[in-house]
Amino acid sequence: MTPTPQVLILACGALAREIRDITRLHEFDNVTMECLPAGLHNRPRDIPDAVRKRLAKAGGRYDRILLGYADCGTAGELADICAEAGIEMLPGAHCYQFYAGQQQFLDMHDDDPTAFYLTDYLVKHFERIIMDGLGIDAHPELRDTYFGNYTKMIYLAQTNDPSLDTRAEAAAARLSLNYERVATTYGDLEPAVIHIATGTESTQPPLKFGSLGEKSSTATTQISNIGGMA
Repeated sequence: MTPTPQVLILACGALAREIRDITRLHEFDNVTMECLPAGLHNRPRDIPDAVRKRLAKAGGRYDRILLGYADCGTAGELADICAEAGIEMLPGAHCYQFYAGQQQFLDMHDDDPTAFYLTDYLVKHFERIIMDGLGIDAHPELRDTYFGNYTKMIYLAQTNDPSLDTRAEAAAARLSLNYERVATTYGDLEPAVIHIATGTESTQPPLKFGSLGEKSSTATTQISNIGGMA
């Protein structure tokens, strides 16, 4: 019997819950997920070194590795690391892009290049990552420095949670931005996880709101929180 390939997903902490939910729903018990600090979003120049250090520790213990990052402001450096290591990474420039789907995101950006995007994770941690992390709470004048060129906040909703809708709308008000909500579920993230876990392309329909509550799973994705997850 052929052994099941062991898979590592080395991900941004901001994607931890979504990757965990996908692996549990599809019962991928061969997947180990490790998360780097989500706070690296505010310091993208530090992401490549953190990725290199963790990949070096992986040794030859995994058959396949998925880097759970898009480019994320690293100017192609993550793609270079993946090419050197022979591993895969998520598509797009940012998590916003693969949640929305690449073409839909490009269409939204073309329609309004002044939009700022939130995901479920950024809604939950808006105060810590945006208001505190960027120093706006302590120095309100920084609002215009960071967001002066934005006119709208678009919440890309992975789940159907009225409490997150309320918080997202409040976040837009805090930054004096117009508000829009777009339901995405997990976009291109789900087929990427299926592909790395199984070695095949996904032939299943994408997750829909409520899916995770309709199916129980005995799969136990291993999660190591290196520093920050939902």
